[in-house]
Amino acid sequence: MEEYVIETKGLTVYYGRHRGIVDLNLQVQRGEVYGFLGPNGAGKTTTQRVLLDVIRPTRGSATMFGMDCQQEGVKIREHVSYLPGELSLYPNMSGRDFLRMMSTLRGNGAERAYRQELYERLALDPSRKMREYSRGNKQKVGLVMAFMHKPDLLILDEPTSGLDPLVQQTVLDLVRETKADGRTVFFSSHILSEVQEVCDRVGIIREGRLVKTERVETLTKQQFKRLRLNLAQTPSVDAFAFDGVMETARDGNEVNLEVRQNLNAVMETAVSYGIIDMEMPPVTLEEIFLAYYGGNGNA
Repeated sequence: MEEYVIETKGLTVYYGRHRGIVDLNLQVQRGEVYGFLGPNGAGKTTTQRVLLDVIRPTRGSATMFGMDCQQEGVKIREHVSYLPGELSLYPNMSGRDFLRMMSTLRGNGAERAYRQELYERLALDPSRKMREYSRGNKQKVGLVMAFMHKPDLLILDEPTSGLDPLVQQTVLDLVRETKADGRTVFFSSHILSEVQEVCDRVGIIREGRLVKTERVETLTKQQFKRLRLNLAQTPSVDAFAFDGVMETARDGNEVNLEVRQNLNAVMETAVSYGIIDMEMPPVTLEEIFLAYYGGNGNA
C-alpha cells in the first residue's frame, strides 16, 4: 500500500456556524509537488492549520507520514517546514539573528553554506532589522526559514506573495530542486501560472470542498478544447449550436469555439463550410479554474 505524505479522510472544520472545510479527502504522494488551488476563503489555510495541529477538526482525520496530526504533532514537525501566508517576525531582530534562532530551535541545524546560498539567490540582506524590511524582504526571510533545513515536506502558503518577478522564479526553482531531491511540496496558491509551472497534481477547492484532483497536464488537455476556425463560407448563426459547444467570438468567416462535447459534429460542420485554416490554442489552468468557479463546478 502506498504511503501518503499527507492524507485526510472526511476532514471537516466549522467555526461556529461558519464553514471552514467539509469532508476533505486529500492524498499527497511522496516526492510530488501538489498544488492546492482556490480563491481566498475557499479553505486552503484552514486545511494547513489542521495538518499542523494549530486548530482541531470538527470531525474526520488527518495524517502526515502515517502519523496522526493531533496525536503525534511534535514528531511530525521534525520533518516539516511551513511558510504561512501571514508571517509574523520580531521587529528588533536582524534577519540573520532570527534565522540562526530558528535553526537552533529546530535542533538539527541548517547548513550554514546553504543558508548563505539562499541569501544570495533570494537577494536578501540578512544584516538588517526586521522593522526595516519591506513586505517582499520579510517574505524572503520566511522562505529562507522554510527551505534552509531541507525538510522532507514543505508546506508553502502563497510563497511568492510580495516578491518581484525574478525572485518569484527563484522560488519556483527552489521548489523544483526540492522535488528533484525526492522531497515533497504542498503548494497552496491562487497564482495559477505558478501552479501550472511547477506542480505535478492539483487539487481545486471550492467553498471548503475538494471538487477535483488531477494531474496538471490532464486538466489542461482533457477538460475542453478551444478552436479557431477560418472558413471559406460564412457559417449560419446556429451552425455550431451543439450540446457542449460555445461560440466565444465571430468575425466574418472566423469563428472561435470552446468544445466540451460533440467535437466530431463540430468538425463535420466546419468541413461543410470549407476550412481554410484551423488553430487549437492551448487551454490554460486559469481557464479551467474559472470554469469550475464560474459555473456549477463541472469543467
